[in-house]
Order: sequence, then structure tokens, then C-alpha cells
Amino acid sequence: MPRPILATVSVPAMQHNLELIASRLQEEASKAGRVPPRIWAVIKANAYGHGLEPAMAGFAAADGLAMLDIAEAVACRERGWQKPLMLLEGFFEPEDLDVLDAHRVAVSVHGEHQLCMLESAPVPRNPITVYMKINTGMHRLGFPPAAVDSAWRRLVALQQKGVVGELGTMMHFSRADDDVVVTQQQLSRFIQLAGDKSGPMSICNSAATLTPGLWADLPADRGQWVRPGICLYGASPFADRSAATLGLRPVMTLEAKIIAVQDCQPGSSVGYGHLFTAEKPTRVGVVACGYADGYPRIAATGTPVTVNGRSTILLGRVSMDMLAVDLTPLPDAGVGSRVVLWGDGGPSVDDVARAAGTVGYELLCALAPRVPRHVEVRCEAMALGGVA
Repeated sequence: MPRPILATVSVPAMQHNLELIASRLQEEASKAGRVPPRIWAVIKANAYGHGLEPAMAGFAAADGLAMLDIAEAVACRERGWQKPLMLLEGFFEPEDLDVLDAHRVAVSVHGEHQLCMLESAPVPRNPITVYMKINTGMHRLGFPPAAVDSAWRRLVALQQKGVVGELGTMMHFSRADDDVVVTQQQLSRFIQLAGDKSGPMSICNSAATLTPGLWADLPADRGQWVRPGICLYGASPFADRSAATLGLRPVMTLEAKIIAVQDCQPGSSVGYGHLFTAEKPTRVGVVACGYADGYPRIAATGTPVTVNGRSTILLGRVSMDMLAVDLTPLPDAGVGSRVVLWGDGGPSVDDVARAAGTVGYELLCALAPRVPRHVEVRCEAMALGGVA
């Protein structure tokens, strides 16, 4: 028999989360008398650890998919995706341009080196859709304010030459999850730098997409794209708002079973380093999940976990293949009992991440390849984007 651990990825939960985002954008647009923005469903990092194929099915209703890896873009085309694709970091080598042409992939252009590659490239069969990225204060990718107008003129010249097709602008918020003032400063800077440029705009990541009013402050005569990521997978981009209060459903459920039970008397310690010592008689359940499966080693005693549908806590240090939980309040639990580490029927991935001093993004992306996966789908067939 295989080791009793399983990650379930729910396509219906993906669909729900996308529908929720789209509905909120539609409502916001209606109030403002505007057309709602189109949605890039972000599937970078193998769809945040959930897998490309489940994500393509779950986000089939999105207007496009966005990722980092050109190989992932090609894989989406080969699996039948017909709608737009976007590389959020753009391209890295001149040879990439042939792939963009062949597979009709849009790109972010954020630096001088990319402009030079485009200017040296032959005219493609399919002019490349480009979003010029502007550094409005995050200082990762993007042209600095002083270089924006020059970069734009060069891109317009490439558009006239036939190398570039549709041309738009984009940016990335650094603190849309926690600082309104900084976010408004970035937005104002972007509007100042890009407001007189033509083409669509894209500014909103998950937190910004879920913050009413941001995209609606952009010029009304410009098409808008939002780029939700983590929220589509049922985790919250906010430290002070849970996914459940936002109406999101968890997409990934990580579960395992208890494989041993130990009865610890007062003074007995559990696991490596004896980080937990019993102060009273304690039943300890040993669970078939450890940091080699992607569960965070740094998670400490008190991290929430669910056993047979009831809440309890982690005890001691997480080891490579096992962790321990408190079964004292659960007398009916024992070997074979179902343990939900995060997801449906258990704590949220954000709760576990918070206890480990990190974010849910990291835990979802870090799920180990050795963990078996089950993709939960509806009975009816679901077409991929743009495929009947």
C-alpha cells in the first residue's frame, strides 16, 4: 500500500474563486458605469503548486493566463488553450522571440536589454503583444520614470515596423495588501507616467483586485486587465482578512493518516530536540507527513491541525517524514484516523503559514513531488480555454 498522504486539488473550487472575482469586478464596474476589466488568471510556479492542467480547467472562463516560464506557455498551447497568454517577466534570450511568435504569447517588457533584442529581431509572422512595465516604487522590474517616455517611443517604432502588435502598460503594487497610502502613491505615479500612452493597462495583483476602486481610477477609455493569483487558489493576500471572509474556497487539501500512537506521561518529550515536553498525560498521534512532503519544518507546537474533523494542535518539531499531533482531547482517534494539515475540512493554509512565520503562497508552491495528488473535477466535461 502507498504511504497514507494525499493532496487533493479541487477544480470546482478554482472555478468558484474565479467566478467570485469576476462577479465582484462586474459589480464594481456597474457602479462606476464602466466595462469590467479582463482577467489574467496567474498560473506561475506550476499554478502555485496545483498543476497546469487542473488550472487550465479551473480557469477556463478567464480571459487569459499569465505565467513566468515560456515552457509553461508552450505547454498551455499544446494542451489546447486558445485565449491570450502572458509572460510576466517577459523574455530572456533572442531565441525566445521565435517561440513567442509561434505560440502567440504576450510579454512584459521591463528593461533596456529586452528593447535591444526586439530592435534586433526580424519582423515576426505574429506581431508580439507587449506591455511596457513601469517601476512606480517597488524597484523590482520596470522602466524608471525618467526612461518611460523614451522606452515608449522605441516600442511605438517597433509597432510601426511590425515587430510589436498591441502595446499597453503595466505596473505592480508593492503594498496593496497593507498600506493604502503607498498604494495610492504608486497608482498616482502610474497614471501620471502612463495616462497619455495608448493601449490597455494592467495594475492589479490579488490584493489590488480585491480592493475596490483601484482599477476604476484608471482612464475610462483604456482597456483594463487584472492579474489575480493567490486568491484564485483559495488563500488570502491579506494578513488581516481570511480567505473564508472573502468568500474564497480552498483549492488544495493536504491530508495524511495517523500511523502510530504514543502515550506520554508528564515529563516525557516528543520528537527531535524535545521541543515539546508533556506536563500531563498526553496521547500523541504520529502523522505520515513531514518537511520532505512540503509541510514547514519551522511550524511549532500549537500549529492548528484537524483530526477526524475536530481541531487539535501540532506537538514538537516536524521531522522529515513525520509530525506529531495532540490526541488527548480526541479519545476516539487512533491509527488510521484522517488528518487534514490544511484545506477543506481543516485549518486554512494561511493559518498554518502564519504559525510557521511565512505565507500560504510558500506552502502551496513547496508541496513536494513525492506527495500523491488527486484532481477533483465535476462530472461534466470541461473545455479548455477557447476550445469547444
